[in-house]
Amino acid sequence: MLFGNKCYNPSMNLLSAKNLSHTFEYELFSDVSLELHAKESIAIIGVSGSGKSTLLHILSTLLKPDDGEIFLFNEDVSKLSKKRLTQIKRDSLGLVFQSHYLFKGFSAYENLEVASLLSQNDIDDSLLKRLGIDTCIHQKVTQLSGGQQQRVSIARVLTKKPNIIFADEPTGNLDKETAHEVMELFFEYCENNGAGMILVTHDETLAFKCKKVYRLENKKLEMLK
Repeated sequence: MLFGNKCYNPSMNLLSAKNLSHTFEYELFSDVSLELHAKESIAIIGVSGSGKSTLLHILSTLLKPDDGEIFLFNEDVSKLSKKRLTQIKRDSLGLVFQSHYLFKGFSAYENLEVASLLSQNDIDDSLLKRLGIDTCIHQKVTQLSGGQQQRVSIARVLTKKPNIIFADEPTGNLDKETAHEVMELFFEYCENNGAGMILVTHDETLAFKCKKVYRLENKKLEMLK
């Protein structure tokens, strides 16, 4: 089996967002609420500019909402010390973006070693084979294609064994077949580790593979599935 089992409570509330609102030059959304439980995957779809990525950044604590509350593992994010929030980000949250943010001066494997050292988890050779990067893993990041870099980024996140995966167009640089395989990998990880995933995507085919689907439209979040 790929990935080991984690101890988890099937009804555990990994994330709870209540009445979130946010504005830049104009109001992006208001009164947005959702919950993420163990083994659950949520997709958020919507047109460009609707605020999907901003909402994901807020849920993953990269941004603060103008209004509303976020609880991670039953802890109120707004009341956490900087040290505690940093610990949660390091140990429990995994972020995958279309821009991979790999360390350019390192090899692909050295990028994974950083995640391995920080999380104290071993690098899983079967994961590298599953992602098709086992044969290029010792090359410099700059020698890899965009798709290979994206798969290294995904391997780096999964090496951490996070409790929540936040994924913003994680398959944008991948062909259709590889994108499908990566999504199956995410679902398998969540199932085997009692983790959860929140996915932002334009691809509705991928979105509806998730257990829940929301559309962000007209400043509101509507559940479709």
